[in-house]
Amino acid sequence: MERVLVSACLLGSKVRYNGSFRLDHHPVLARWQSEGRIVQICPEVAAGFSTPRPPAEIQGAGDGHAVLQGHGRVIEQTGSDVTHLYREAGQLALDLARETGCRYAVLTDGSPSCGSSFIYDGSFSGTRVAGQGTTTALLEENGIRVFSEDRIGELDDLLTGSNAAGHVD
Repeated sequence: MERVLVSACLLGSKVRYNGSFRLDHHPVLARWQSEGRIVQICPEVAAGFSTPRPPAEIQGAGDGHAVLQGHGRVIEQTGSDVTHLYREAGQLALDLARETGCRYAVLTDGSPSCGSSFIYDGSFSGTRVAGQGTTTALLEENGIRVFSEDRIGELDDLLTGSNAAGHVD
């Protein structure tokens, strides 16, 4: 059975920057839990961040890929540079995915760590931009396909063989 790395905040854990969770009691996630598919992680908490913590956004050129290449930074709203911790968070998630055989992940969109389709623009104004967070970028660069919480059904179809192609490139 295929295991899936899942953001802890999508499973009801209050680990987001503001001490909240994102989803709770999603029917597909509940089924995956009962099937033993889920490998839970909050990359930021794994890297030592507290909950709550100051909001952080990627600044500079690009998204999480740029941060991994040294061209972007992750900065807290307080002005603290936490880039090294976000890189560590991604590595911890990658290590866990490899140890548990996860080829897929469902991570929280918008996060500077877990965003898969959008992140925020670094101005702390709430402006969304297309891009990936640092953990998502590292996972994808290492062959682990990341889905946002809005695409859980798509991944479920893939895992259960409901999608016509039977795989995602």
